[in-house]
Amino acid sequence: MLIDGKETASQIKLEIAREVESIIARGEKRPHLAAILVGNDGASETYVNYKVKDCAQVGFESTLIRFEEDIAEAELLEKVIELNKDPEIDGFIVQLPLPAHISEANVIETIDPSKDVDGFHPMNAGRLLIGLPCFESATPAGIIELFRRYNIPTSGKHCVVIGRSNIVGKPIAALLAQKRDLGNATVTVCHSRTKNIKEMTLQADIIIAAMGQPGFLTEDMVPDNAVVIDVGTTRVKSDKTKSGFKLMGDVDFDAVSTKCSYITPVPGGVGPMTRVSLLLNTLKAAKKEIYH
Repeated sequence: MLIDGKETASQIKLEIAREVESIIARGEKRPHLAAILVGNDGASETYVNYKVKDCAQVGFESTLIRFEEDIAEAELLEKVIELNKDPEIDGFIVQLPLPAHISEANVIETIDPSKDVDGFHPMNAGRLLIGLPCFESATPAGIIELFRRYNIPTSGKHCVVIGRSNIVGKPIAALLAQKRDLGNATVTVCHSRTKNIKEMTLQADIIIAAMGQPGFLTEDMVPDNAVVIDVGTTRVKSDKTKSGFKLMGDVDFDAVSTKCSYITPVPGGVGPMTRVSLLLNTLKAAKKEIYH
């Protein structure tokens, strides 16, 4: 069965929009998300434009702050500190990747954890690991929400995560291992140094492919009736599209989909859920749900 992330995200946006209407009706402040974009990376431009559009759809205010590629790290950090102190801004993101001369770690650590709606600050990452309320990374939160909405059980299941990034692999592994609803899974994390990935995936009930390698997960690696979540989004050349490119996931979709009980497509699977999770985090920030 196809997991339709686009349709699910649209449903959640309607729910958020209704809640925003209630907030405004009570005379409270409209939720406000800001985004900092450094340079002219094409993919980053696209992502940030989507985020601005998403905010408009649900009734959030949004602010886009642009800087040239050669901005000094100190100047960028000054802007982050300014947003930390601005009572009008509920949450903000600094779009990654950043130019090589800027330390992503320094930028992330400078963000106020209570406004860190990407969930990248060490305080939010640490709270996620030990099961305390926090802003969860958007992609893992989106995957968990898909499990919830499609009634896919995780308790007692063997989940194999391929990829160990701080943004997807590590946090989704931590969430699935938590003693909580949509947790209680046995989690195996594989990565580029894992020698026997196929052996691991063939034992899985749930496979989450998040290593950024197009078509990596092939039919012979997937057991019958597995749940397959494809987090990959790599732009590859294509003569079948107007742009000359198409998005490819980490899963050989056509071959693998015939064996699965559930599978996410690319595009239209995890991507829209990642974006909607950012909106949910911003709503939580506006309502002071995590940090009072």
